[in-house]
Amino acid sequence: MPKAHPPTVLYRVYTPKTLEPFNGRDGGRILLAINGIVFDVAAGRNFYGPNGMYGNFAGRDASRGMAKQSFDVEMLTPVDQPLDVLADLKPDEIENMKGWIDHFSNKYIICGKLVENGAA
Repeated sequence: MPKAHPPTVLYRVYTPKTLEPFNGRDGGRILLAINGIVFDVAAGRNFYGPNGMYGNFAGRDASRGMAKQSFDVEMLTPVDQPLDVLADLKPDEIENMKGWIDHFSNKYIICGKLVENGAA
């Protein structure tokens, strides 16, 4: 019997509040954002799922953490606050973030963009 096609992924606009539920709990989808790009990282559930070493980034904007190579929860902006504009990042940190975007773009599906709460 032929394999079924994977579910269709629609490109959509997310806010921090609408992205948050996509944290992989209860077997659900796992999304995260880097510099406004939302990735479906469900294929990396072992890393980004609830028990994964980077699970705190699931359903969140991971830009600052990726830039600073820090996976601490302190790198996350609360979902009810404005997006982190990353204005204080150093050039090498911006390059780190771009490297992660390249890596994720080659490995995971881009499924949306992240905008301010109230903008979608």
